[in-house]
This record gives sequence, C-alpha cells and structure tokens, in this order.
Amino acid sequence: MLRISSSSSSLHVPSICGAPVNFILSFLNPSSRKVSNFTRLALLHSTTLFPNSRNFQFPSFKRVSTMMGRTHSCSRVVTASYSAGSGPGGSSGGDREILVQHLLVKEDDQKLLLDLQKRTAEGEDLSDLAVEYSMCPSKEDGGMLGWVRKGQMVPEFEEAAFGAPLNKVVKCKTKFGWHLLQVLSEREESVLEHIQPNEFHVRFQDPSFLEEAQLIDVREPEEVAQASVPGFQVLPLRQFGVWGPEITTKFDPQKDTYVLCHHGMRSLQVAKWLQTQGFRKVFNIAGGIHEYAVKVDPSIPTY
Repeated sequence: MLRISSSSSSLHVPSICGAPVNFILSFLNPSSRKVSNFTRLALLHSTTLFPNSRNFQFPSFKRVSTMMGRTHSCSRVVTASYSAGSGPGGSSGGDREILVQHLLVKEDDQKLLLDLQKRTAEGEDLSDLAVEYSMCPSKEDGGMLGWVRKGQMVPEFEEAAFGAPLNKVVKCKTKFGWHLLQVLSEREESVLEHIQPNEFHVRFQDPSFLEEAQLIDVREPEEVAQASVPGFQVLPLRQFGVWGPEITTKFDPQKDTYVLCHHGMRSLQVAKWLQTQGFRKVFNIAGGIHEYAVKVDPSIPTY
C-alpha cells in the first residue's frame, strides 16, 4: 500500500527488510504500480517514504508512549501539527489522508485472527502484535503503512480504512489475507500544483515571497553553475540518499514549497515525494529553468 507512481523502470532493486520490493508494490492499487528510477532510489535511501525501513519515523504505540512518558494513544502524539476535521467514518475521505497501521494473517488462519482481535480488544497494541504475527513486511515497523489517501490502496482495504473510527481496530479481507487495521490520525490531503514560469516570476517579485515560501533546485551542481535562479537551495537528486532523510528538519512542511529542475521532470518526481513526507502545498515549476529562461528571463543561459 505504498504511495508510489511515475514512469516505469527496469532498474534492479534488492530486497528490503527481507522482502522484495516487487512484493511490497503488489499492495498498490493496480493503476499506481509503475515506478520511476527516482522512486526506486527513494525506496532504498529514504527513512520516511518506505514504510518498511528499520528506521521508519513512526515507532510503535508502546515505544511512542514510553518516550513521551504517557500511556494514551499514539494519535495524540502525531496529530499535533495537523488539522482536525471529522473522523474517518464521517466524510468521504476524498480530501483527507489517514495514518494507518495493520497486521496481516493468512486467509485460512481464522483461529489466529480471532485470538489477535481478542487481544487488541483487551488492550494490547496492534503494533506489537504486528511485529510478532504479521505476514506483511511492514511488521518491521509495527505494521505502520504511513499516510495514505484514496486511490492508493486495494479497494477492500481502502474501504475499511476510510470507514474506520480513529483508533478502533477493525478487520477486512483482501486477496492477501485478513487484515486488522487501525487508523491513528487524519489530516487534510496535500496539494501538488504545476505553476507556469511567468506566474512564478510574478510571485517571486513580491518582497515577502521568500519569507513565506521555500525554493528547492534538484539539479546537479554542474547544471546550477551554468544557469540558476537566486533564492533556491540546491538539493542534487543524485545525493537524495544524503538529504532525503533530513528533509522535514531542513524545510517546513507547512510552507509553500517550489521545486525546480532543467525541464520539470525531476522536479515533478521530487514534488510528488515531498507530498508523501507531509508537505502541505508543493509547486512544480513547469518546464524548469529552461522554460523560465526562454519565457521570463533571457539573461539566464540555456543548456
């Protein structure tokens, strides 16, 4: 149920957490299974995009409670910076994202399913049970699947997740087996827009623009040396493994974020990835710096 989409690639990817990436991708909605080189790189290096990383940013219920010195649910911890809104069962879900964890057991293992349901009803953490019993590679992180929105998961799981009350453990059946799932939190869905170079230029002239927005150039240093726009912080895509895991500490997910590259393709991939990291509003500069130079500022060299 990973949130991945883009152009296809034949790049070889080794197994992660003991499970091949192709197995993880099988949880995707069929229309979302094409994966770009960048996405596969992100799967290998990012601790937040790939929910099965051993360093995933969301620890289990019990570990969160211990660290916070509290025993109340994890949702109290993770919702602080996100808007409230009605519970998952109270709206269509079309403009919301939900934070989900789950465990998966075989279809014919009804006895285990009933036992685990009973244990969660008696107060055991679903995340701890996932580590011990789940068949899904997400067990490495307590069954955490991260933030998801409608259209990204198989229909049966999606219907159950978006219809579940916050923090209540519910079950559903998919072609993979039986799931016990729990929605920990919800937030407004992030927005990704394409912005034309001339419109970006108009905004850029506002003296307060750089105080309210953040600019990222994902081209390589040798490209930036040939042509650049002031105000952009350079995060070369080839160095994603270095800056990717620290993106939410270097940039504010609540600010408008503008992404630039040569022709607008690499920046689009990064913009989509920023959405998965909780960035609320991301703008991809259409046509990249080439289009900006041609249509807005002829003093910028083209290459």
